[in-house]
Amino acid sequence: MIRTEQISMVFSPGTPDENTALRNISLTVGRGDFVTVIGSNGAGKSTLYNVIAGTLSPASGRIFIQHDETGGEQDITREPEFRRARYIGRIFQNPLLGTAGKMTLADNMMICRRKGYKGLKISLNAEMREYFRERLRVLDMGLENRLNDNVEQFSGGQRQALTLLMTVMSKPSLLLLDEHTAALDPRNAEIVMELTRRFAAEYGLTVMMITHNMTHALEYGNRLLMMDSGDILLDLRDGEKARLTTEEVVRRFRSIKQRELDNDELLLR
Repeated sequence: MIRTEQISMVFSPGTPDENTALRNISLTVGRGDFVTVIGSNGAGKSTLYNVIAGTLSPASGRIFIQHDETGGEQDITREPEFRRARYIGRIFQNPLLGTAGKMTLADNMMICRRKGYKGLKISLNAEMREYFRERLRVLDMGLENRLNDNVEQFSGGQRQALTLLMTVMSKPSLLLLDEHTAALDPRNAEIVMELTRRFAAEYGLTVMMITHNMTHALEYGNRLLMMDSGDILLDLRDGEKARLTTEEVVRRFRSIKQRELDNDELLLR
């Protein structure tokens, strides 16, 4: 679970370039929620992720997380990014960012295995290799037969699917997906999205997914957030979300903001 309490973020305060990117955002994402996050460029989506992940420190407000293993809520507002990375997984648009290209597939998976089992000494023995092969078969990409290949030899779709698998294996309390299929061709994008759905269900993951693809925003998850100018305009759940159409989302935006959507082509494709 993640909870933000009156989070604000201001860039270049007190200058002519001052920009309020987040405006008193109070948000609770419950354990097992799968939240899709939409909005035009500059709406505040990535800034919200950066604040949650610890890349940016908020100008005001607090951030709390509830770890699955303890159940207790922890104030992480001032905790550095590298510490949050132990329990917050993040996958970016660029499929090259989630893996070490110069290392073998087996070595990449060893890194995530150690992260998921803190304090345990594990080695890359025959048993571990077979465990990795079993996990890789789930991707249905033939990677179970390429443990000794450097990851830089894989396609973008293979690397993004691998990043997703490795992140899930590290058992994050929260998974942040930052347009994680936007750089992939349509076929690989759908493969990664179906893996995302499968892993979220199988592992009971708590997920927040930024997307510019309205089809994905409506089809996936149990909750939808729409952001604009640093505010959360819409927060729709379960049955209400399931009945949404693109036209209804646009209508609600116009009703709230009394204006047309900016960058419609980015939001509605």
